[in-house]
Amino acid sequence: MPSLPSSAAAFSAADDPWIDTRIGPRYCQRGLRDLFLNAHTTDDLALPHPPAASALLRIAIAITARITGLDDPELTASQWNALRRTCLKQGRFDPDAVHAYFDQHAWDVFDLVRPWLQEPALRTQCAHSSGINAFVPGRPAGNNLAWFSPHGHHTAEPVPTAEALQILLIHHYYGRSGQCTPRTVDGVTTGSQNSGPLRSTVSFHPLGRTLHETLLAGVPAFTGDEQLPGADACPWEETVPSPQNPSTLVSWPGRLLTGQSQHAILLVPGPGGSTVTDAYLTWATKEPKEPKEPKEPEEATEPEISTDPYLSYRFITERKSVARRRTKNRADASRAWWRELDTLVLAPDEHGTYVRPAVFDTLNDLPEDLRRSMRIRVHGFDQDGKVIDRQWYTAITPPLLNWTQEHDPAKAQRIAECCREAEQTAQRLATVAKKAWKTATRSGTSKTSKTSKTTWANKALARYWPEAETVFWRLLDEPETDAPAAFAAAAASALRDVTEAARIRHNSAAHAVAHAVKGLYRRRRPSAPRKTA
Repeated sequence: MPSLPSSAAAFSAADDPWIDTRIGPRYCQRGLRDLFLNAHTTDDLALPHPPAASALLRIAIAITARITGLDDPELTASQWNALRRTCLKQGRFDPDAVHAYFDQHAWDVFDLVRPWLQEPALRTQCAHSSGINAFVPGRPAGNNLAWFSPHGHHTAEPVPTAEALQILLIHHYYGRSGQCTPRTVDGVTTGSQNSGPLRSTVSFHPLGRTLHETLLAGVPAFTGDEQLPGADACPWEETVPSPQNPSTLVSWPGRLLTGQSQHAILLVPGPGGSTVTDAYLTWATKEPKEPKEPKEPEEATEPEISTDPYLSYRFITERKSVARRRTKNRADASRAWWRELDTLVLAPDEHGTYVRPAVFDTLNDLPEDLRRSMRIRVHGFDQDGKVIDRQWYTAITPPLLNWTQEHDPAKAQRIAECCREAEQTAQRLATVAKKAWKTATRSGTSKTSKTSKTTWANKALARYWPEAETVFWRLLDEPETDAPAAFAAAAASALRDVTEAARIRHNSAAHAVAHAVKGLYRRRRPSAPRKTA
């Protein structure tokens, strides 16, 4: 078992640099305190891992609510908006309020009693550590083969503490489920854990001209009926560590943004605290992540669950009842952000299927100059629901708040129409491409391989979507242009491109593709506009 950290091992999440930021063309690292003191001169966060950036934004926005007073549930909606406008007008965070907050709470990463975002009890509750390779994403651990990494069981290189803190956030918010290092609590030992609250999701964060604007615009408004005074606390604000089975009640904004981790972690420092040499990684709670579905099927309302304000959701109607279940939209690294634009710009609709991130409901109340310039930062992590991490990604949209249905209904509906037509054309392209392959190969003249059935469709879709994006932006500037015909032309071009060699060699392929192209232009029945809920 790793030895206890010495008193010389020290690293403060508040005062030691570990957060990558960008100021114009320059990059530098800051601690949390310095991040807030200089937020008005900082352009943006610059963390190399999008899931770490998305997690840090939630932590920083919870702190923003604390130091500005925007966490007061007694404020009316008009008072809350007025206070946020005042904070924006001041142009920076109050230095006295920043110092008062960070001086009040514990931020030492290697503290023996209250290490930041960690559980010191793991030293005695776990029979052994998990190993630094299990902690660092991408390194092989256990019996896994080292395909793309020089690390192995005998080459467990330490990690700089600044990097380890960013990895710590990834585990807390996007961590895997399944087997983990066994942990013994109250005489019971178990080694399984739930997945993190943001696993396999894509987040949409308002992005201002400075980090100061970004954090204030990202504070979610209080939408509950009541909240007990003093009951809401971030992990570092608690006087004693959280119980092993915390309540599923999620309060605003502290526990909503920072208190839903399903993973318990403890870092083991190297000499002086500049590196992390080992880690414990195990389960934090055996409670379900969200309350169970209501048992009364006649109630046509969704269950009361904690809705993350930066995620989009969709509603699924249960087959055997009229109840609706709310689920998070999953991240997909192959799906361009603009394909979600209709969900972001359409206003809520009680009968709809999709709901935009709740933080969007407060952005229309921002000062006009900020609203017109505000973009959206997209952070996604393409994962399966359990253990496989595929790819993380990020993107920045152009300013789009003036396209929302509240400000420009015609533009919002045009966006919804174009998104719908792009998706339907893609589905039709996949269908006709597969059918064309079957027709071509049934004639016996094509020597296409067994994988060509999917190759024609997959290659055509891969060629179609970049062209569809170009068509999409052109259609927004040409409201009179027929959207179905424009996307059909892009799909036809993609299909002809990927089947050119087959069409030259085999007449059957040429005839099949020609028939498929006609199918792309065939008019469908008009479908109802996509709505959000």
